Amino acid sequence: MHEFLAESRAGVVKYGSYKYEDGTQYVGDWNDKGQKHGMGHLVLSDSTRYDGGFEAGLFNGLGVISFPDGARYEGEFMQGWFHGHGIFWRNDNMRFEGEFRGGRIWGHGLVTYADGSNGFPRNEGFFQDCRFMRKTRCPQVIQRAQKVAHIARAQMDQ
Repeated sequence: MHEFLAESRAGVVKYGSYKYEDGTQYVGDWNDKGQKHGMGHLVLSDSTRYDGGFEAGLFNGLGVISFPDGARYEGEFMQGWFHGHGIFWRNDNMRFEGEFRGGRIWGHGLVTYADGSNGFPRNEGFFQDCRFMRKTRCPQVIQRAQKVAHIARAQMDQ
């Protein structure tokens, strides 16, 4: 069943909800082309949940995505991908705080295991395509990732 409820607001072409045939549901801002655009909440048919910014139908800007297996990402998105700074938690509570490109761990950051350790030697440095390449201290990148993730979470509460 399709359902669309909308209203006009200043600065937003439309605000409303739509339920797709597969059970996916979106509530949020839309542009004049009928695309998700602005702030919104999306629940996919597999229970994946996304709260955050959209641009032309794709995740963009700050957001939080939670997967059915318990994994989640809080941070920056671009054109539908994890891209920029953020934090990714696996479902076993291992996490990566740092930089992402095109949906992959790519750039500087820190791995923290479920037990709170960072490995030996410490897994802090440069990662390329999800692989640890070289050790280097990068506290500014880690702090930025933590700050961006905090802001992404906070915008969900607004």
